[in-house]
Amino acid sequence: MEFYFQIDNNGSQQAGIGNWNSNSHDLQLCFGVKDFLLIAPQSASGVLLDSPESSKLLSSVAIALSNCASLWPAFVPVHDPSRKAYIGIQNMGTVFTRRFEADRINSQVPVKLMHLEGLYELFVSKFVYSGVDFSMHNFKVHFMMRLTYQTFPYEEDEENDMDELMGDKTDTAEHYGSESRNKLHWDDDCPWSEWYSAEDPLRGFELVVTCADKTVENTLEMAELENASPHEAEKWILHPILSPYLGDPSHGNRIDFSSQLLCVVEALDMSFTAQFMEDFVSGENPGSENLKTSVVIPPPTVLDRVIKDLFHEGSKLPDFTKGEHRLSRALKAAPLESLFTQFCLHSLWFGNCNIRAIASLWIEFVREVRWCWEESQPLPKMPVDGSIDLSTCLIYQKLHLLAICIEKKREMNEEFLDCIGSEDSSDASVSVEEHQKVDKRRNTSSEADLQRKRDSSIAEDTSNRLRFERKTESTNSVNQSPTHAIRRGSAGPAGTMMLLKSHQRLHAPFTQDPPLMTEDMHEERLQAVEAFGDSLNVPGQLEKDILLSDMSAFKAANPDAVFEDFIRWHSPGDWDSSEPEAAEPSGGSITEGSKDKWPPRGRLSQRMSDQGNLWRKSWNDAPALPADDQKPLLDPNREGEKILHYLETVRPHQLLEQMVCTAFRGSADTLNQTNFGDMKQMTSKLEQLYLITKSTLGALQRNNLPDRAETIKDLRRLCVVFEHVEKLVTVAASLHRKFLDASRLAQVIFSDFYGIYVPLMGINSNDEENKSRTEMEVGRQEVTPRERQVVSNLFSPPSANQSWRKVLSMGNLLNGHEPILREIIFSTGDDVNNGIHYAAAADVAATSDRRREEIETHRMYVSGTSNDLRVALSVTSCD
Repeated sequence: MEFYFQIDNNGSQQAGIGNWNSNSHDLQLCFGVKDFLLIAPQSASGVLLDSPESSKLLSSVAIALSNCASLWPAFVPVHDPSRKAYIGIQNMGTVFTRRFEADRINSQVPVKLMHLEGLYELFVSKFVYSGVDFSMHNFKVHFMMRLTYQTFPYEEDEENDMDELMGDKTDTAEHYGSESRNKLHWDDDCPWSEWYSAEDPLRGFELVVTCADKTVENTLEMAELENASPHEAEKWILHPILSPYLGDPSHGNRIDFSSQLLCVVEALDMSFTAQFMEDFVSGENPGSENLKTSVVIPPPTVLDRVIKDLFHEGSKLPDFTKGEHRLSRALKAAPLESLFTQFCLHSLWFGNCNIRAIASLWIEFVREVRWCWEESQPLPKMPVDGSIDLSTCLIYQKLHLLAICIEKKREMNEEFLDCIGSEDSSDASVSVEEHQKVDKRRNTSSEADLQRKRDSSIAEDTSNRLRFERKTESTNSVNQSPTHAIRRGSAGPAGTMMLLKSHQRLHAPFTQDPPLMTEDMHEERLQAVEAFGDSLNVPGQLEKDILLSDMSAFKAANPDAVFEDFIRWHSPGDWDSSEPEAAEPSGGSITEGSKDKWPPRGRLSQRMSDQGNLWRKSWNDAPALPADDQKPLLDPNREGEKILHYLETVRPHQLLEQMVCTAFRGSADTLNQTNFGDMKQMTSKLEQLYLITKSTLGALQRNNLPDRAETIKDLRRLCVVFEHVEKLVTVAASLHRKFLDASRLAQVIFSDFYGIYVPLMGINSNDEENKSRTEMEVGRQEVTPRERQVVSNLFSPPSANQSWRKVLSMGNLLNGHEPILREIIFSTGDDVNNGIHYAAAADVAATSDRRREEIETHRMYVSGTSNDLRVALSVTSCD
């Protein structure tokens, strides 16, 4: 025996009956009661199969309740459990008694009872003599109806089912844009669709349409109600149906960024077992035998597709700020659209991201990079100018410098060929065809020969320079006396400074830019400086070359200059001046009065005056050459080969550490491109993801991992956090796409989901082995009239296969969708002022649904579809 009672939202026990409360018990809705007793046997079926026994039990309970002055109704389940049949009784005082009966038809519903006219006549037949023609008489009946619609489940039979994805995940990344993917998926225009297709987190929608209460009098009115549009209903309630995977913390049954990032973390853990990447492929590594049996390398065709996508798909330089969050640069990785990031993202889907697959892809990647170098072909997805960004990972810095070296190498080759072509064009006897053949033959000569010829041409004949020479200019002295020296490479006068010996204006030269250096090159330079200690001795060859270059350019721009003039311009701190030189307006002419200020007063500092000073020795050795005629400070051939050597011999764990950082940033930046509207919770959660990622990946930016096992464990936890944020992003994106013109609905639904899901994030993140599934369900949202059309569009017209039952349609169609459940309440009342002498007025009022002067004599609840029908009838009598 169980007692049920109903409580409204305010905690009161006086909840309404006819308000379609979705939290009501099934019997409360069927019979319109609030508090009731349910008596059922403790058997396997839970029902009484014997009718006399059930009637006897119910009578006994009714007598017991009457003896204790209780007005609770009592119910007993009968017949077969699938029929959901009940009988019941309620003592309403000493005058009235209510009897209840409910039953269900599971199949073969009569066509007449599929329509409102037939159901109306069924109810009227319960209180009208059977011989009455219903069509000729009017019977006032109170009518309420609630319709439930549900979208068809979104297609799940994609081209690659889950088994195929788990068997060969490499195809997932390669299917985008291919012929095999001829279906439109919900996320085709989402940023992650380039790498994988996510399951729609919203499996569908359930729409509950409640019609306004009406009083009908005949079957014609019922026919009109059946043909009425759901848009005319009083209230719409929308209930999103979430995918079960949202409550599943397991990585094994889903393909997304978080699952693949976990794979690359496992590859990092394995990378410490070998010295070179080739060891994982060649089989020389001691642990490679175990790898061969557990992981596989994708076939060459897949490898070729990846390499083609990386190196041969388009030559346009991408936007390196695309998808970049304001915290992206805090992660020491590479920009999203760069070559190395694209390599890392491809690696996530290449052979399930195992260490052998990564090794084979890296070897082929480096081989392709070397081909670009040897053939002087631009390195795709890499800038060919600018400075080296030291906030990025080392491999990206190396590739950036290599791209610059390739560009400089191409310029040198083109200038050399132009020079050779200009010499050959002076010979009129050479035909155009022969001239082209000579150019072609010389273009195919070896790089060493090209460099040798270039250097010799500079040394032997200055008239045939290989580089563009800036326009030379002749300058006059201050007193307009002519000078026989030719000034070259001047950037203009340096203020009012004068040369010490020649009484001429001191000119600032054009100098070579300092050579570009990567992070490890800077570290080597600092180590050298620390080792020598005295910066005056110019310990590194690089510093010597820069100093000689500046001195040569200064001599070319100031032919009559002496060592002291260079010090005054280059290192003013090493020139002790007894009186500061007067400053004149920029560009102003030198007047006669300025002769009194020449020669400038002052002397060299102590360190510059020492015997054997390297600066003075370098000055004496430096030739007078403008920057354009000098040997470049950056030797592209030498630097390019050094970079390739680094890429070919990088330690596996160093490569994987940079890959992990770049893969996390690339995945986060990809998700950051998602358009999810004005959902502030999502913006905040993405920002938290970047901060957590920065904190966790900080250990990988050190030379040696302090605690490898602990670091790997932290990275696995980070994958779980990434999984939660990724799910939130997909939910936000799906809602935003479906409610573009009803942003309020999208935001309230997401806020509801966010409030349910976020507390689970901490639970699942603390224990990575938590595999329990949590059922996710969000609340129901009321749809405003302005939003109804947007919601209606979610119910796309059914296809021919989906609407094969439309001949049995129940009416009230919504875009061709018939209700999956139609609930109707018929009721009629009678005047209770006659004959009530013993029942309490309060008790009578409690049984009245509408007006205190009436009592509900007949009530019938009908629910079902064209395939099943359930009817619950309650009758009040004066037995």
